[in-house]
Amino acid sequence: MQYPLIHFPHSLHPDLGWDDEPWATIPTLSIAHFHPRSGKHRPETYAKLLLAGDTLYVLFRVIDRYVKSECTRYQQPVSDDSCVELFLQPAGSSAYFNFEFNCGGVMLLYLIRDPGTLATGLKAFDPVDREHAEQIAIASTLPRINRTEIAGPIEWRLLTSIPLAVLRSYVGLLPVEYGAIWRANLFKCGDKTRHPHWAAWSDIGDELRFHQPSRFGQFVLTAANSRRIVDKAAARQAM
Repeated sequence: MQYPLIHFPHSLHPDLGWDDEPWATIPTLSIAHFHPRSGKHRPETYAKLLLAGDTLYVLFRVIDRYVKSECTRYQQPVSDDSCVELFLQPAGSSAYFNFEFNCGGVMLLYLIRDPGTLATGLKAFDPVDREHAEQIAIASTLPRINRTEIAGPIEWRLLTSIPLAVLRSYVGLLPVEYGAIWRANLFKCGDKTRHPHWAAWSDIGDELRFHQPSRFGQFVLTAANSRRIVDKAAARQAM
């Protein structure tokens, strides 16, 4: 699996508008490889990503049912809730970050140095300090706490902006030149919702485990494909 990670030289401030600029010009990826243990509820999940200046933006769009978010604090197990995730391995790094967000915008974030196996669990990881985590902005179309299940159907979106400076604090220099390849996978899950499900952008195979970096896809850093796109997006932010 391969995705062009469009790199705008300008700083931008995109919002949750899926079809608004600059998102209108950004390719969509589909998180649609469901593990066989998933039930009949298989939500449609999409994402768009872009790099603007020194910030990575990720926008998720989910058409969902049986939605809940009970975790309220950083580093709680948000994958138990209605959850979207980005596992990101920058070029040149042997470690990767697991960004996990419940639908209310609560995050769990580690730097994974050794994912271990299904039998052993994670063997080496560092929780990302709260000081760094607080630099990551998260916005959702849903309230932060949804303890009463939303039966749906409902569409919800979540946007996160990740300063590259946060990543550099843990893995050092980040190659951001055009053509650089970062490895990644994106997920939708709901481990303890009424209808558990596990979906991936890049297929995880038979083993129900997201921590399989050998199965990550590729993000290829790509220049914005025309000056018109760059100028239009920048002009919108100047209004």
